[in-house]
Amino acid sequence: MSAESAAGDLLGPEPAPPGRVKAFLRLVMIEHSVFALPFAYIASLTAMLLDGGEVRWWQLLLVTVAMVGLRTFAMACNRIIDREIDARNPRTAGRELVTGAVSVRSAWTGALIAVVLFLGAAALLNPLCLALAPIAVIPMVVYPYGKRFTNFPHAILGLAQAMGPVGAWIAVTGEWSWDAVILGLAVGVWIGGFDLIFACQDVRADRAQGVLSAPARFGVPGALYGARACHALTTALLVWYALATGAGAFFWAGLLIVATAFLYEHTIVTPHDLSRLNRAFFTVNGFIGIALFVCALLDLLVRGLSV
Repeated sequence: MSAESAAGDLLGPEPAPPGRVKAFLRLVMIEHSVFALPFAYIASLTAMLLDGGEVRWWQLLLVTVAMVGLRTFAMACNRIIDREIDARNPRTAGRELVTGAVSVRSAWTGALIAVVLFLGAAALLNPLCLALAPIAVIPMVVYPYGKRFTNFPHAILGLAQAMGPVGAWIAVTGEWSWDAVILGLAVGVWIGGFDLIFACQDVRADRAQGVLSAPARFGVPGALYGARACHALTTALLVWYALATGAGAFFWAGLLIVATAFLYEHTIVTPHDLSRLNRAFFTVNGFIGIALFVCALLDLLVRGLSV
């Protein structure tokens, strides 16, 4: 067997070039950047208000590139590392790496491009961003392995997501901010909580395969109670952030919307009825991020942020 054919067997079949980029974007679910980007923008714009009062569009663009690049890298790694588990789960058996719509080689190539974009954006922002960038990459790679050694991989995901607002604030000021840490913790606990909800649909498959998760360990009711606790804590952290940054009426209105959305989310998903889980996961959580960002933006503009 030649070296090329051996490499091909190891990396999997190479898909036809047409549609390869589109298939990769489906693989990493690029549209789900909506969950994390709004909070990065809230952090960036708040920092800009407190540091000169003007929107710096170049920095916002670089923050966007960094956030999307790192998230794309994380999703690609997740899909690559979990492809054998995905193949044995009926819900995920149609994913692109399982069906061959995207090869492992193409997925690694896309992941490499994404992380280079992330590091490049960090380098263009400021030295502290570049110095901390490799640290941000670590939990993105660790998270897919989490389900192999802990019942709480959701916490690793939360930690990974918590770094977004912190990094976005540092991108603007070049300095550490404990206010950004509060917002980052709110985001991390929020995402960890809705990951608990999302994982409930895989309880049977996870237990059959020995995949670790909170729902597999404690059952669906226990996971949903954990998600409720996470979202109550998220609300408390957002209140703390509002107080710490002197937020105004529009931001507080946004918090009311978020709290209402959390209540709705936890009424449509119950231990005995997971039929509306996707609505809770995708629609409601997407709405939460966008609604809070719009309210935060209005608040910052009223407080003097100049565009």
